[in-house]
Amino acid sequence: MGALARLLGRREGETGTSRPTASPSRARAPHDLLLASGMTREELRICWIAVSWLLTYPDQQTLERLPTVRELVSSLPEPARGGLRRTIDALGARDTLAVQEEYVDTFDTRRRGCLHLTYFSHGDTRRRGMALLRIKQDFRTAGLEIGSEELPDHLPLVLEFAAGHDAERGAKILRANRPGIELLRLHLADIDSLWHGALVALCATLPPLDADDRAAVLKLAQEGPEEETVGLDGYGLDGDAGDLAGQTFASSSCGADAAKPGPVPVDLMRGRPS
Repeated sequence: MGALARLLGRREGETGTSRPTASPSRARAPHDLLLASGMTREELRICWIAVSWLLTYPDQQTLERLPTVRELVSSLPEPARGGLRRTIDALGARDTLAVQEEYVDTFDTRRRGCLHLTYFSHGDTRRRGMALLRIKQDFRTAGLEIGSEELPDHLPLVLEFAAGHDAERGAKILRANRPGIELLRLHLADIDSLWHGALVALCATLPPLDADDRAAVLKLAQEGPEEETVGLDGYGLDGDAGDLAGQTFASSSCGADAAKPGPVPVDLMRGRPS
């Protein structure tokens, strides 16, 4: 994995001196963490909804909105603006069928191209049911209910939530899954994907990788997500956690259904989304 090797290769030459970390008593508030990238709240919302739209399955209606998305992101700072424009240009330069085929090949058939965030952090294990439940509870706290037909960790859906409903909670979900997002970005760079620029923009909205994140990305790249070869019986996962875990075992995490959740209409971002 070329980009990953370039990013993390220097880790082998580390002297063993660890970087200082902030003490728990000085941990930053959610508001401070939200703005850690240097982008304003409005810029974050615009970037997130644009990435959500671009990572949604490219049907004809979605592709017809590319000029609107281009106009929307024109005020964003670099590297977010440039990354989004590269993806918009790449999608607009191909016919619909070719883009759709490449989307399926990129996100639905490759493990490193999975758009389900908790797959990277927990794989197909019982812990993933609890991780999904925590995300679902964040949605509920913001007044949203996610149907049983979709998993709440689908990246376009999380970005829709962060952009249109609760920026702090949405950013928290993204930060909690930072290594998986970074691995996805590096994977898309390595395969020269049309969607790499969208992931560059997304990563620009998040705090820089710390030493723990880098180690987690390297481990994921080397070992892949965890798997369990036994069923759910005896796990003690009740209620929503058991249901969500069951969904992940019943169907592929990166199957065709991953393309279905759609974003908030782009024109909402011209005002203040509720």
